[in-house]
Amino acid sequence: MTSPLTYAAAGVSIEAGDALVERIKPLARRTLGPGVLSGIGGFGALFEVPRGYRDPVLVSGTDGVGTKLKLAVALGKHDTIGQDLVAMSVNDILVQGAKPLFFLDYFACARLDVEVAATVIGGVALGCEIAGCALIGGETAEMPDMYQAGDYDLAGFAVGVVERDAIIDGRAIGRGDAVLGLASSGPHSNGYSLIRRVLEEAGADLRDDFLGRPLGNVLLEPTRIYCRPVLALLAEGHIKGLAHITGGGLLENVPRILPQGLQAVIRRGSWPRPAIFDWLQRHGRIADGEMHRVFNCGIGMVVVVPAAEAQRVRQQFEGAGERCWEIGLVVERPADQPACVVL
Repeated sequence: MTSPLTYAAAGVSIEAGDALVERIKPLARRTLGPGVLSGIGGFGALFEVPRGYRDPVLVSGTDGVGTKLKLAVALGKHDTIGQDLVAMSVNDILVQGAKPLFFLDYFACARLDVEVAATVIGGVALGCEIAGCALIGGETAEMPDMYQAGDYDLAGFAVGVVERDAIIDGRAIGRGDAVLGLASSGPHSNGYSLIRRVLEEAGADLRDDFLGRPLGNVLLEPTRIYCRPVLALLAEGHIKGLAHITGGGLLENVPRILPQGLQAVIRRGSWPRPAIFDWLQRHGRIADGEMHRVFNCGIGMVVVVPAAEAQRVRQQFEGAGERCWEIGLVVERPADQPACVVL
């Protein structure tokens, strides 16, 4: 019987491909749950739609890691970038109320370095464990005409499930609702083109000390995965809207969940902004508005709840190990004003 993990390799030598698969199998096996069907061939992975749902809707998402990869390659540190890959997709489907079921990855490079690839995919497997989903397959491709030696690229694909009547789309949000923010672990996986420019202009070395840690390690801190605590709160029915704060920051992501005619007013200073954002703003001479449009500035997920439930929801998130603050309020949107402002 073949393993339920199905990996394809394009243009990779048989020896290298076999060596990589053998390294990946035990990593992925830790993530497999009852929905994964065994005995499958080498062209696709099978996953059974979970039983117990009345009217299940599948939710899918795909994303990459962007130029954060450049920092990982520069430092030769590849153990966390896979968690970033998982986080970007599973957090995106989570905001619609979906429980992640399975994940697939795509790893492309000039020449396959089995050690690097296995380390990266080990991070993917860890991310899947944190998210509670199965790593059921992937693709590894060698494309020397596309990539420079030592470079690689990543993409990820997640599928989750939610009851049709439990989909979170923001339509229930109303005037007076509270806006909560869950802490990020740093820049997550967005804004790294600007970060790299700031590093260059500042003449900074990734190995420079930053509050007791190498600066590069701070910038490579993996994206936080919010699935387990958010899914636990969703079951109570108080969450009206969720926004994953990725590229576009607070100013562009929060409006994606607001009904027409409403505005989210975010209070600057209502949460402690991590020191790395102060460093980036100072050395890059970045305006406040640009900071809130490019970076998450310390808020990785926004949660909109009824004002009467805000304190209790905060306490529950904190009990689950998340730092959570009440950072704003939903109001009627003044004429000619944006849907989200940071004051």
